[in-house]
Amino acid sequence: MNNPFDDENGSYLVLTNAERQHSLWPADIEVPAGWTTVFGAGPRTACLDYVEEHWRDMRPAGLIATMNGA
Repeated sequence: MNNPFDDENGSYLVLTNAERQHSLWPADIEVPAGWTTVFGAGPRTACLDYVEEHWRDMRPAGLIATMNGA
């Protein structure tokens, strides 16, 4: 059985959670609870480009807020 997360030719989604963390997710697998689709479905490269452009700060949102004194 092939790993659907490693399929270079597969169709993917980009998901985010409440902490604004991103995840590359195979489009044919149900989105897990707590995650929302923000991009896709599309080719793996397009999804990775989206993540690179939109997820500049890898820290969880809660940590960012704490460090900013919120």
